Amino acid sequence: MFRIESAGSRLCDRLVRREVLRVGGLACCGLTLGQQHPSTAIAAGTSAAFGRAKSCIVLFLMGGPPQHSTWDPKPGAIAEIRGPFNPIDTVVPGIQVGELFPHSAQVMDRVALLRAVSTGDNAHSSSGYAMLTGVPHVPLNAENANPGAPNDWPSVAAMVQHLHRGPQLLPASIRLPHHIFNTDQSTWPGQDAGFLGRHSDPWLFRCEPTARDWKGASFAVNADVPLARLDTRRTLLEQLEEQLRAAERAGRAGNYSSRQQQALDLLTDARARSAADLTDESDEMRDRYGRTPFGNTVLLARRFVQAGVKLVQVNWYRGADEPSENPCWDSHTDEPNRLKKVLCPPADQAFAALVSDLDAQGLLDETLVLCLAEFGRTPRFNPRAGRDHWGPVFSIAAAGGGIQGGRVHGASDRDGGQPAEGMVRPADVTATIFHLLGLDPATEVHDTLGRPFPISRGRVIDEIL
Repeated sequence: MFRIESAGSRLCDRLVRREVLRVGGLACCGLTLGQQHPSTAIAAGTSAAFGRAKSCIVLFLMGGPPQHSTWDPKPGAIAEIRGPFNPIDTVVPGIQVGELFPHSAQVMDRVALLRAVSTGDNAHSSSGYAMLTGVPHVPLNAENANPGAPNDWPSVAAMVQHLHRGPQLLPASIRLPHHIFNTDQSTWPGQDAGFLGRHSDPWLFRCEPTARDWKGASFAVNADVPLARLDTRRTLLEQLEEQLRAAERAGRAGNYSSRQQQALDLLTDARARSAADLTDESDEMRDRYGRTPFGNTVLLARRFVQAGVKLVQVNWYRGADEPSENPCWDSHTDEPNRLKKVLCPPADQAFAALVSDLDAQGLLDETLVLCLAEFGRTPRFNPRAGRDHWGPVFSIAAAGGGIQGGRVHGASDRDGGQPAEGMVRPADVTATIFHLLGLDPATEVHDTLGRPFPISRGRVIDEIL
């Protein structure tokens, strides 16, 4: 729906600036739009996997899952380290995962594990910045850090948005169901376009996918708003934007106007509405992904890439009922119960369903899937039966789009506390994503001063390609 809010400072014409910016919000979910931008030169790669992926889905387990109970179990460690859960065999001989991931164990022949990823950073905000951008935060271990210089490197999603343009209805990059934030509501840095400018921000698709029968119809117009009324609202929007341009001479309104035009086009296009409509999926498929916030949004991500979106980032849903002492995967207290009852079942079900579904539809070879987070958890449990933040070593699962399944690269030490071999840095992860999407990591973008920077300074992880 088109929503006008009253908060915000007033312009000289007595219009509220926030009101202007809210006109054109889409349906029951707010959509923050990023304009596409001209591409820079994209060099050809030498690897056989270069450009193998047409799209990428990033599953971001906000809060940091424990490597010991997910992708890197330590059965030989003492109880205070290995935890209460046992490893289980997968379909690949010699590869085990935690017992709370039985569905994922059955698709491990299509999944590669990175078990020595390291940021060296123990703060959600700054370590998250590194994982989302491939660039270390300055300084490290900066909790509740906000976006802004000097930490304004564009996210991977923003780089993809910036480097892909063309006559397409849906944007190159979408994030859902909300941005990532800490308990104090501070927004993590590294989620937007940074020095590239707001016109390259990935779209933020806000939604509340909590109902079992959630339909995901976010591009639809409310039943009481006939499509004919859109012309009237378009006229209102044009009038408001004209006044905004007069009030803001920096030219930012021009970018916003084009984004709003694209939003209005989305409202009237059946293809766009269909991409976000989960009612097109069978009950069997809905149940396969799981009728949970994570299952709903992962299935929606699959529909978006089928509709042509280049990159979709699914953030773990943080609802109002999350406990403040251990929200999402931030398991400082009572970790075993949280993992067993709340966290692992929906994550395992949705991840495995996505991999197997893409494979069955012949889309896995051209769709890169990554399951990652900002960091892992400490080797030892704390006195509250939880684990704390740990950036020295953690794990990532990857599948499709040029990834060779059934492989493990890197290893942590006996306690799962330090890299033992094959360490991978965030820049290596971003370089590999770009490489598989057909973007040479040496491709240059320019900051506001015109200085050139490669989109990633990392090493492509050839061991899993």
